[in-house]
Amino acid sequence: MSQRFLGIRLAPGVQPINLAAFYVAALVSILIFAFMNQAQILLLTPELGVDPEQKGSISGDLVFWGEVVVLGLVGIFGSLSDKIGRLPIFCGGFVFLGLLCFLQPEAGSLNGLLVMRLFYAVGVAAVIGMLPTVLADYAVDADRGRATGIQGVMNGIGAMITVFALLKLPSLLTSLGDDSQTAVRRTYQLVAYLSFAVAIFLALFLQRRAVNQTQRPEGTLLQIAIEGLRAARDPGIALAYGAAFLSRGLLTVLGVFFTVWGEKFGVAAGYTPVDAVARVGLVIGVAQTFALIGAPLFGILADRLNRVTALVLACAVAALGYGSTWFIHDPLGLDLAALLGVVGAAALIGLGEVGCIITSGVLIAQQAPPRVRGAVIGFFNLSGAAGILVASALGGRLFDNWRPSGPFLLFGALALIVAVWGLAVRGRVVPLREPGAPEAG
Repeated sequence: MSQRFLGIRLAPGVQPINLAAFYVAALVSILIFAFMNQAQILLLTPELGVDPEQKGSISGDLVFWGEVVVLGLVGIFGSLSDKIGRLPIFCGGFVFLGLLCFLQPEAGSLNGLLVMRLFYAVGVAAVIGMLPTVLADYAVDADRGRATGIQGVMNGIGAMITVFALLKLPSLLTSLGDDSQTAVRRTYQLVAYLSFAVAIFLALFLQRRAVNQTQRPEGTLLQIAIEGLRAARDPGIALAYGAAFLSRGLLTVLGVFFTVWGEKFGVAAGYTPVDAVARVGLVIGVAQTFALIGAPLFGILADRLNRVTALVLACAVAALGYGSTWFIHDPLGLDLAALLGVVGAAALIGLGEVGCIITSGVLIAQQAPPRVRGAVIGFFNLSGAAGILVASALGGRLFDNWRPSGPFLLFGALALIVAVWGLAVRGRVVPLREPGAPEAG
């Protein structure tokens, strides 16, 4: 009989401590990703030559070029993990994240900040490549919805720590006597030390190699990667790739542009940039609270419903939430009517965002052949990186040249398109069952 952790049946050879270590990594990784995107606005000071009217485009461009690196590496890391195992890539990714969290406040110029972002993206590619791959290795298929739901809870907790603690820390430190630059630097250093600690923790408690592969993949890394791409002939895998594009774009739009929107609006209303970011963190916190609530809900739905149906439902909620930003003019909710509108939109955004992330992850884990799981999920993550590219580059232009809600409206429309796509292929998606694995409910 297989072992269990939090009610999740584990694959043969996996110990509860291995899955526990994975969930710690999931929590801290989202904390770091959310912090780096949302606190980035605090580094875009006039001393770096930043035009306040171009902060949307500059923020998007920094994310864009970082994702170009992710796009080039995530498939390679996925395929490489099939060759050498998950552990060295996972740990190395957190080491890279820590180093660049430590160094970014010292960039000194906009070009220096861009270079830092490019190196930071190496760590991002490694970590995001391993998150769905390791979870697929550790949990049996029938319980992957629940397992992914718990991962979503960990992600939500990490994101809430960011918005309710880390984004407020610079404001707190300035009130205690630090200048704003020192306060921001100290906050970044704290996140760096946390990343290093997680790398050590994973080295101690993660499985030494992928334990759920029925055989080692043969051929070069390029051949393995090509096999992952060819897997898109399965309509379920193709849909999961499209959903990955959407879900990572949704996450980027919320993490990058809502902070820029709130900071811009807050400064115009008389707040300092540090205080405006602290306040906008409260609104993002509403979205993350509902993401925390929605994570186990969508995890259960992914195990109890047809997994394409669960994905379509999540996309519909995302379309409604992101589309509702058309009616928002005050992102900080400075009066009661504005506050009610922002809270309602944030709730739907949080539910839709986490729902798309969880249901797409469960779908790709269900459809990916175990022999090349790393390669398939590598391309799944590559699709997500492409979504971030579009969200950051096009979203920044929409923000500066059309309206601040432009990035949200774009991905609300894309969510609707993926929902229709899912309905169209639902009857042609045949779940891939692993030999001897219990079926999902």
